[in-house]
Amino acid sequence: MSTSQPDASRPSEARAGDDRATPDDLLHTRTGTEVSPEDLVLAAGRDVTPKNLEWARRKLDEEGPAALDKLLP
Repeated sequence: MSTSQPDASRPSEARAGDDRATPDDLLHTRTGTEVSPEDLVLAAGRDVTPKNLEWARRKLDEEGPAALDKLLP
């Protein structure tokens, strides 16, 4: 049984294209739908609690949907 990786036989020049990062203009954090306080709490890695939901509501009131964009890549 071989332990080599499937791409190990490919020349390094051919693999170089596989290692590129996705350009920022192709990354999307929202689907165009409204951002809920629950979305913001979860994106921040917090538990959904009344205290965290209140924090998210205030943040959404101040920053709008951009609040989620600031948390996600």
